This record gives sequence, structure tokens and C-alpha cells, in this order.
Amino acid sequence: MDKNVMDWPTFIGALLLLILIAAPLVIVPDYGEAVISAANAFVTENLGVLYLLIGMVLFVFLLYIAFSRYGRIVLGSRGVKPEFNTLTWAAMLFAAGIGSSVLYWGTIEWAYYYTGPPFGLEPGSDEALQWATTYGIFHWGPIAWAIYCLPALPIAYFYYVRKRPVLKISEACRPVLKKYSDGPVGTIVDILFMFGLLGGAGTTMALATPLIAEGVNYFTGIEPNMTLNTIVLIISTIIFAVSSYSGLRNGIRVLSNINLWLSFVLLGFIFIIGPTVFLSNTIFNSIGRLLDNFFMMSMWTEPFAGIGGFPETGFPEAWTIFYWAWWLVYAPFVGLFVARISKGRTIREMIVGTLVYGTIGCALYFGILGNYGMYLELSGQHSVVDVLNEQGAPAAIISTIAKLPASSIFVAIFVVLAIIFLSTTFDSGSYILASVTQKEIDDEPLRWNRLFWAFVLAAPSLVLMYLGGLETLQTASIVGGFPLIIIMVMLIISFTRAIKEDMPKTFGSKYFIYRDEQE
Repeated sequence: MDKNVMDWPTFIGALLLLILIAAPLVIVPDYGEAVISAANAFVTENLGVLYLLIGMVLFVFLLYIAFSRYGRIVLGSRGVKPEFNTLTWAAMLFAAGIGSSVLYWGTIEWAYYYTGPPFGLEPGSDEALQWATTYGIFHWGPIAWAIYCLPALPIAYFYYVRKRPVLKISEACRPVLKKYSDGPVGTIVDILFMFGLLGGAGTTMALATPLIAEGVNYFTGIEPNMTLNTIVLIISTIIFAVSSYSGLRNGIRVLSNINLWLSFVLLGFIFIIGPTVFLSNTIFNSIGRLLDNFFMMSMWTEPFAGIGGFPETGFPEAWTIFYWAWWLVYAPFVGLFVARISKGRTIREMIVGTLVYGTIGCALYFGILGNYGMYLELSGQHSVVDVLNEQGAPAAIISTIAKLPASSIFVAIFVVLAIIFLSTTFDSGSYILASVTQKEIDDEPLRWNRLFWAFVLAAPSLVLMYLGGLETLQTASIVGGFPLIIIMVMLIISFTRAIKEDMPKTFGSKYFIYRDEQE
């Protein structure tokens, strides 16, 4: 059965590409880091505007589709009901799309903006503070979730409406690639997607592992080092491997729901027990500033930097372009996963739900966790910035949570959340990687295939951790995300062609547009 179901060229090709890239980085790490940095410099300096452009294009395109007549398309046959209730569905897409990174950046990102603000502002100034509370919500807001949601459109349409039992990017690109979807070109598209996901996954886990290790240090006194990081990585890998092996309903769904309720406990406690008025005012102020400056922030490229005495901050490249590249790397995976769990929903529900639930979830993390750390800094109770500069981001994050009442309980909840968030992202990732390496899916990918990719996902993380440094992690994401720009454009064209081709034949009642399987 495995022999007939498995897509071995894609399976072997992705694995070989990963080995070919990772091996030199391990053998000659200094040279590998230099190559990654050089590639990043070329991409950001010459092609960075493409990342900003694709983000805005995807956002506008999705809004158009959601509120056009195409938004009424039901993902499934007439009368089908959603597979998961709305709360579980929102929890699953949020946990898969964000992972433990929201705990990391949600707590500490404001400090980077405060000390290295955009627009040539003076570090530590009042204006820098205003933007520090805003940019995190922007970077993790509607454009990020639009990038995530776009691949779900053609994938869900082909899988649930056209009844194609394949969860592949190449299949979603069939209206563009045509017969080449089944040949080497389609295989290359799928391998590029898998490589992007493996690189992005490595970045996420390489950030999360030291954070979890710092939490272990808080309770045990064991100094964080590569040995402890490696042990944490192995334990986390085993957890999400078991979850992936258990499947979508028994593993991923359960962990996502646990994550949701633990998040409510942590954020609710900080909001109620912490500086409630300050947090409320800051969140509303940040949202207002974001709404007022959304398009400017989305398209800011610092064009005059270094000319005629204008300051060069490097902010767009270091942050906005990095983030858009990071979302692009994850987009096909998250899109595949969102498509898989959206059976029975309309396209409008899928798009609006992804954009709204994802943005609200991230805004709550940044607005409560981040602004709590800022309050400690401004009130003089604890200098998060000093800890960040002297001991690094993981120590600054754990030290912020440790200032809460009953700190041991909430540091424990925070660490457990980080582990489960990491697991929900990577069990979803291994699920989708297994799906892409099969010719067809009957309910779920093969178990051994899911388990295999769960362990493979840990490999890039080890490599990036040993290379070390936030800059290396950021540059790896930017470079890995570039091929995905081309794939995103192909997905837009593919969905547009498919929907226009089907519309005259399949426009049924007010609420259903479906393909007649007898045609």
C-alpha cells in the first residue's frame, strides 16, 4: 500500500536537499554563516521590496475574494457541516500558525523597537515608545495572516469542491502548471515548499528551545547551554512526534485546545492582576496608531537612507522584510493545514476567520505580555532592557514573567505553553509534510510518514542553534522565503482560473457553489 501511495521523488528529493544544505553548515559553520549572510544582504538590498509588495497584494486579494460572490463557496458537498466547532478550529489554526514564537516575541519585541526604533527616531524617546507598542501588532497582524491564508484558497477548493484527494502545492498550482504538475516541475514546486518549511521550522525551534531551557534554569539552576538546549529539543520533538502519530483529531486537536485554555489563564491573570488600566490604554492606543498608519508601515522601505545625511536604521530589512519572509516560509504549510481543517466552512468564513482570529490572538499576546514588560521597565520595577542587553532575550523573557505574583506557577505555565505551542506547530508541520509526500490522502497521511517527518523537522533546528545568533536565524528565513514569492503568485493565478472556469457550471443556490461530480 505504501509503495502505491507514496510520492517517492518528492520524499527523497526534499530529504536530499535538506542534507545537502545542512551538512556544509555543520562541517564548516563559519563559512555557512558567511554564505547565509551574503545571500541575505543580496536579497534584502535588491529584492526586499518584493516581500512588502506580495504582502499587500495578498491582503487586498483575499479581502476581495471574501466579500465577492466567491466567498459563498462552501468547502464541501451540499449540506456538509464544519468538521470542528469554531473555537476548536480557531485554536488549531492559531496554534499551528504561530507556535511558541508568539511567547518569545510577544514578550520582548517591544524592547528591540524601543532601543532601535524606526524612522530615525531617538532610542528610548516617547515617540520610540509609541511605535514599540504598535509594530509588534502590525508584524503579527492582518498581512501576516493573509500570507498564511492565501494558499488555503486553491488547496481547499481543489480538495473539497473538486474532490481531488491530494494535499500538495503542485496540485493547487495545476491551472498554471497544467500537465507539468504531475512531472518534475510539480515535484520541484513541492520540494521548494518543503525546504522553505524545514528552514522556517528550524528558525522557530531554534528560538523556542533556549527559551524553554531558560525556564528549566529558573526551576533547577542548571545553566542554559547547548547540551541543555539539545535535551529540550529532543524532548519537544518526542512530544510533537507522538501528537503527530496520534493524528488530527486525537493529537493536534487536543493539544490546541489545551493551548487555548492555558493562554486564557496566563493572559487573563496578567490583565486582571497586573496594570489593567495601563494595558487597556496601551492596547487601544496601539490599535489606533496602527489603523492610522497601516499602509505607510506596510510599504516603508527607507528609500533615502544614507543619502544626504539621512539616517540608515536598517529597520525594514531587519524586521518587516524578515517577518514577511518568515510568514512566506510557513504559508504553504499553514495554508495546507487551514484548508484541511476548514471542511464545511465557506471561503468567506475561512478567510475572515483566519485574519480575524489570528490577528486578535497575536494582538492579545503582544498587548498584554509585551506591555506588561514595558510597564515594568517604565515604572522602574524591573529593567527588561538591561537583562536583554546583558543576558539575552530568553533570560529577559523569563525574568519578566517571574515578576508576576505566584511567579513559580506562571513561569511553569509559560514554559508548558511554549512546549505545547512548539508541539502544535510541528505536529501540524509533520502532518502536512507527510501529506505532500503522498500521491493521495485517505482521511490522514500514513502514520510512519508523519512520524518520520516529525523527527526530520528537528534537524535544521540543531544546525541553526549551533550556528547561533538571532541574525543568522533571521537571514535564513529571508533567503528561504524568496522562492515562495513565485509560488504565491502561481497560487493566486491558479485559484482565479479555477474559480472562473467552474463558475458558469457550478453556481447553484444563494449559498452553494459546487462542482457536479457527474459532469
